[in-house]
Amino acid sequence: MATEQVPSNVAIPAGRLKWVGLGAAGVAAIVVVAGVLGRANAEHEVKGWTEAAAIPTVAYVNPEGAASGASLSLPGTLQALNETQLYARVPGYVHGWYKDIGARVRKGDLLATIDTPELDQQIAQARADLANASAARSLSQTTASRWKNLLTADAVSKQEAEEKTGDLAAKIALVTASKANLDRLLATKAFARIVAPFDGVVTSRNAEVGALASAGGSGQPLFTVADVSRIRAYVRVPQSYSAAIKPGMHAELTLPEYPGRTFPAALDSTSGAISQQSGTLLVQLVAPNADGALKPGSFAQAKFALPTGATATQRLPATTLIFRAKGLQVAMVGPDDHIHLKRITISQDNGPQVEIAATLSPTDRVVDNPPDSLAEGDLVRIAGTQADGGRAGASHAGR
Repeated sequence: MATEQVPSNVAIPAGRLKWVGLGAAGVAAIVVVAGVLGRANAEHEVKGWTEAAAIPTVAYVNPEGAASGASLSLPGTLQALNETQLYARVPGYVHGWYKDIGARVRKGDLLATIDTPELDQQIAQARADLANASAARSLSQTTASRWKNLLTADAVSKQEAEEKTGDLAAKIALVTASKANLDRLLATKAFARIVAPFDGVVTSRNAEVGALASAGGSGQPLFTVADVSRIRAYVRVPQSYSAAIKPGMHAELTLPEYPGRTFPAALDSTSGAISQQSGTLLVQLVAPNADGALKPGSFAQAKFALPTGATATQRLPATTLIFRAKGLQVAMVGPDDHIHLKRITISQDNGPQVEIAATLSPTDRVVDNPPDSLAEGDLVRIAGTQADGGRAGASHAGR
């Protein structure tokens, strides 16, 4: 079947052409409007997604109350009841030493002797000076006695007799001074014998035969003697517990080298003041040490049994703490899911957990592992909560 062809030279009516142009323009306008609306909608969605993504998601924990009447365990250092370092009081050379480290000594036991050749010569000279002064005093005494008798017979003037009496007084004073100087040197010579000042144990020895011993405490001590029959333990107690720590209360000491063994101790005294640097009270415990198990310089753990209701503290994971220029803080999530930063004070650091002064409510939501950028007033999303704000549940980290 033949197809009818329209002649190319047939003219399209002007009215129809007008409507075709208007239709094309309308289609183009619809395309443009649809594109603009689509782009605006996409930008709105991106903006909403970006804002939602900028809100950090956090998990929280609730503060836990510390057990009433719980024990308090704190680190401490051990020191001997008495400990002294013995230096040479006189210059010389070590003649010999007689006690080594670990030796048990009694008060007055000889530890070492020092040769003092210079001091010996000074003593010899002082003895000669005293003999010379004594001889001069004897001569002056005889002369004064004779002139006194001559004055009775009016054989000499009173002035001359008084001069002889004055010379005798001067010679007597010279004898006294010479004797005092000799006594001083002899007393100094006594320090050539290094003796134990009290019962104890020798904890160090630096004396060597022939070594030069300098007077005045310079250099190393010749010996160190410690009285370890009882041991002092020094412990720093946080301020929040200071009211519960009183002299006379009992404590237990534990040391890593004696697992499973405890050493009884009694609180002897406290400093009576809170240190501004550490915010702690220094206390002194005294423990018996008959078997010498406790050694000076050791680190120990002191455990106190606190009375019921002595303190009001709360426990938090250490991961909730924020360290900033304003001090130690925690971040709490408010009812409107906005952040509020609160300063706290640690009463006791137990490693994974810390005890703080009771300044929080058990229902407070404390952010666990807070981001570094978290600031006051920031909006957050609770982990497990729907994006539209519906609460699906809260994650309690660390429980």
